[in-house]
Amino acid sequence: CVSRGAGELLVTSIDSDGARRGYDLPLLRAISHSVSVPVIASGGAGRASHLVDAVRIGGADAVLVAGILHDGVTTVRALKDAMHEASLPVRALAA
Repeated sequence: CVSRGAGELLVTSIDSDGARRGYDLPLLRAISHSVSVPVIASGGAGRASHLVDAVRIGGADAVLVAGILHDGVTTVRALKDAMHEASLPVRALAA
């Protein structure tokens, strides 16, 4: 995909998607270490620590969450706060 011009890769493991057990870290790590473009982790987030793991362990440049927000499990602010506390760069929320 990168050799054909992809500027970033959205990586979703069908086995992890919706399970809320965390992202597929080995898959993320393998891809992020093999490409020169940003990798976005998708599928599997169940709590804030999963986002941190995707970046620290999986090498993701960004994370995607959906179900845990749609279902009211957590908030964007709580996720960003957890990532900030883990010393990961996050964009500030609008006031």
